[in-house]
Amino acid sequence: MGARRILIASLSTGMVLGADAAVAAQDEETNVQNLPAVEVTAPQTTAKRNAPRTPSRVAAPTTRLYVYPTSPGTAKGLDVDKVPSAINAVDANQIKRTGSLNVTDALRDDVAGVNITEVTGNPFQPNVEFRGFVASPVVGTPQGLAVYQNGVRINEAFADSVNWDLIPTAAIRSVTVVTNNPAFGLNALGGAINLQMKDGFAYQGAEIDAMGGSFGRLQSSAQWGKQLDENYAVYAALEGLHDDGFRNFSVSDVRRFYGDVAYKNETSEFHVNMGVASNHFGATATVPAELLQQYWGAVYTSPQTTANKVGYLNLTGKVEATPTWTLEGTAHVRRFEQHVTDGNPTSVEECTADATLLCLGDGATAANGVNGGQLANPFAPGTLLGELDRTTTRSTTFGVSGQATNGDRLLGHENRFVMGASYDASVTRFNASAELGSIGTNFVVSGSGVFLGPSGNPTTGFIGPVGLRTVNQYNGLYALDTFNVTDAFALTAGGRYNAARITLEDQLGTALNGDHLYTRFNPVIGGTYKITPELTAYAGYSEANRVPTPLELGCADPANPCLIASFLVSDPELKQVVSRTVEAGLRGSKELNVGTLGWKIGGFRATNYDDILGLPVAGRQGFGFFQNVGSTRRQGFEAEVNLKSAALQFHASYAFVDARFLDALQLSSNSPFADPTTGTIQVVPGNQIPAVPRHRIKAGVDYAVTDAWKVGGDALFVSSQYLVGDESNQAAKLPGYAVFNLRTSYQVNKTVQLYGRVDNLFDNRYATYGTFFDTTAVPNFANGGAQFNDPRSLSPARPRAFYAGLRATF
Repeated sequence: MGARRILIASLSTGMVLGADAAVAAQDEETNVQNLPAVEVTAPQTTAKRNAPRTPSRVAAPTTRLYVYPTSPGTAKGLDVDKVPSAINAVDANQIKRTGSLNVTDALRDDVAGVNITEVTGNPFQPNVEFRGFVASPVVGTPQGLAVYQNGVRINEAFADSVNWDLIPTAAIRSVTVVTNNPAFGLNALGGAINLQMKDGFAYQGAEIDAMGGSFGRLQSSAQWGKQLDENYAVYAALEGLHDDGFRNFSVSDVRRFYGDVAYKNETSEFHVNMGVASNHFGATATVPAELLQQYWGAVYTSPQTTANKVGYLNLTGKVEATPTWTLEGTAHVRRFEQHVTDGNPTSVEECTADATLLCLGDGATAANGVNGGQLANPFAPGTLLGELDRTTTRSTTFGVSGQATNGDRLLGHENRFVMGASYDASVTRFNASAELGSIGTNFVVSGSGVFLGPSGNPTTGFIGPVGLRTVNQYNGLYALDTFNVTDAFALTAGGRYNAARITLEDQLGTALNGDHLYTRFNPVIGGTYKITPELTAYAGYSEANRVPTPLELGCADPANPCLIASFLVSDPELKQVVSRTVEAGLRGSKELNVGTLGWKIGGFRATNYDDILGLPVAGRQGFGFFQNVGSTRRQGFEAEVNLKSAALQFHASYAFVDARFLDALQLSSNSPFADPTTGTIQVVPGNQIPAVPRHRIKAGVDYAVTDAWKVGGDALFVSSQYLVGDESNQAAKLPGYAVFNLRTSYQVNKTVQLYGRVDNLFDNRYATYGTFFDTTAVPNFANGGAQFNDPRSLSPARPRAFYAGLRATF
């Protein structure tokens, strides 16, 4: 009997079995749900498994099944019609259309629930917020999304932060945002962002892409893939970028490489992939609104720079042990280094009783040097003091995982069973120092060579050098089963057990020492019902947890606040965050005369228990602590429609996200509505969580005017949001904004394409993020040295920008 051929669209495997499906130097075509098609051969049931396959003389029937990842591994995934959660996918062509080396730009444009904010003030280090949960590069941000690259979790060990700049964008094959699934482990409170990378079996040919434009942008990328013979393939991608930025001191340099060597035969597949990156950013952060009114490229205290380096090696293997059992495993090692320099105001000042000595904010408590003695005052009278806070984080992570997938029928019904286990261990060394300096009229802090030693008390705050070693050990065991009750009705159930141990070892004393163990089992249950061949309903319930990070545990004492991400002071206990999510909706597709129509609509509700927030200390710039703040809730709905044809691609979506506090809280804040005596605001149940806009509307279109000439554009509307620090919802909101982008391309010949784009077509001036700052810390030099009056500090978005490029494929 000839082998039956099945066409499967898979986002969770990088292999191509059977006939060659790749076209040289072209990314895969995808369906209306942005799922790429991969041709595979079904297991043979009547012949010996290792017998050679021979082509059938009669064309075999084909079936199109679209599958979706349900676990971190690289197995084929689950038939998309049986996934009891929303489907969110972005393919390589959508990433390419953005003209960006940031994968987050494609997520912003093409996933309904995603919102991007530039908290750092740099477009290569954005916060990605999905349904009110965040994956951020900003150390100290409570992280609520897990991020995986080729089945390996890449949230950094020390603070669970996500450095989007380290991800090789040109090498991405597909991205999915997986919701309502605890199999993705820690941090998947709001879901997991799952990136699958290209290899030489899926991508063949070569491409060189170069682009330049506004604000000194120069970027280029090159990728090459080749199937060497029936069994071996190689792939490599190289990227480089320089951008001067539209704000002062905001230069960015990005350098990345990714490579994959693969082997496969009819029953197994193995990959060795590796990557390195070395990036440097002028991360200019928020700036007082009064300065932005005078100059859109203004900065506040600087320098604020970040240097990231990473190197990683991953080994993956997959074996079809029997016609119904697939075994796979991964082993990985990752080395990450980050160096941050942050110019800030300081609490150090002349002593009240003796101006030749330095004291902390009360004028009496000694500011000590690294030798333990009180510092002499080397500054001229009237000097405005500041400090350069420097942190260094070095993490080494290694891990192994295994997964088994079984497709045997159960009680005569189709069934898919997955079980897996993972172990990850990380060792981090964190160091922080503070150098005193002077603040000039351009808000630049110039160092003096004088470094602070251990100083302070609970009233003034403890500051001084930090030397900390942390060890994270994460264990996970999960199982999922999808059972077809009927051909139309499928049930999924399972869960994951997480065990996390976090050890802190103070290298300069004992205050930070601690050993914390967290365990939890998170269940999932859901179902899908195929109402018609073109319409599917789904519903599900799941739980997930995140454990406090070493950073949060080292700065969790309200009586001893620390300079967040710099001066950790103590190690009290924090509870783990538990999220319970329910989700339901409808999705469908229909073939029309003008193309394929896809649509979906769904609602969700996620309730967090013992949520953790980073809270500022009023009147002490940069100081704060982490605290469990009770329960919070994020709920809403999403609707999306897509149309795909040879000449036209169109999408439009709307997302509503309502994020609120459920418990009464008293929080420290620099809000102008804070109690002047205590510096606190009162949060009542029902107050909205800041930095989560409720409405997001997106639309995009691409049209082939001729075979060679294409035009397109995007529109984005994001509604107003409360400023961070206004958890009591008393101040005016940060205004909403609308942005329009245009793009065009012309295929000169089969090798050369010219393209261009205009971002922010109408040059709208808006901010994506806002908070409050201490208006008394530094004078407004742009206004003659008067005190700032407006306490708002905002992250301005990039003005109108023009870019043009050339892409050559071979």
